[in-house]
Amino acid sequence: MVEAKIAPSMLSSDFANLASEAEQMVSFGADWLHMDIMVQILLGILCSHFVPNLTIGAPVIESLRKHTRAYLDCHLMVTNPLDYVDQLGKAGASGFTFHVEVSKDNWQELVTRIKSKGMRPGVALKPGTPVEEVYPLVEGENSVEMVLVMTVEPGFGGQKFMPDMMDKVRKLREKYPKLDIEVDGGLGPSTIDVAAAAGANCIVAGSSVFGAPEPAQVISLLRTSVNKANKSG
Repeated sequence: MVEAKIAPSMLSSDFANLASEAEQMVSFGADWLHMDIMVQILLGILCSHFVPNLTIGAPVIESLRKHTRAYLDCHLMVTNPLDYVDQLGKAGASGFTFHVEVSKDNWQELVTRIKSKGMRPGVALKPGTPVEEVYPLVEGENSVEMVLVMTVEPGFGGQKFMPDMMDKVRKLREKYPKLDIEVDGGLGPSTIDVAAAAGANCIVAGSSVFGAPEPAQVISLLRTSVNKANKSG
């Protein structure tokens, strides 16, 4: 069995009240706080980016860390994740998940650096990336500890869940029974059962939690679905 971890996405929170929103999510039963880090670098007329939006960075992580002991699950949607390891480690990030699409040549160095800064390494893959590309990063001594399967295109909140991504989750769960498998994008009461049945145990949920009349009930429902799937599996 793998432990259920429910991670409200702080991208859907009120940024003007980030500390209180974080505290509230933890009081509602959240295990992790999911932090989407998207950066756009402008150098003259040259623009180097992985996604088009700019959101949370190391200064925000550092500020939030002063107000919470929660696990800060950082998802890096950046072109050069190696450039952010030191600053996020210093800021107090708990997990550092990078994208396989931009780290095929230096992932071993990246994982080593992440672990040296006291963070837990994870790897993410976009909907169009074959799941087989993350296998080498999960196997061996210097491996990641989590795989994040994106169930929407990264970069924007509120997108529709892609059920065909569950085939990736099933393959990962069959191959790595004890691996933390995270899903992110469109997760909520109407989609959690199919994700949990496929083998996902780390659930990122944004608008379905923050937009709910009773967020604690949604968090509880997500956890119950994962635990039920664990028992039946």
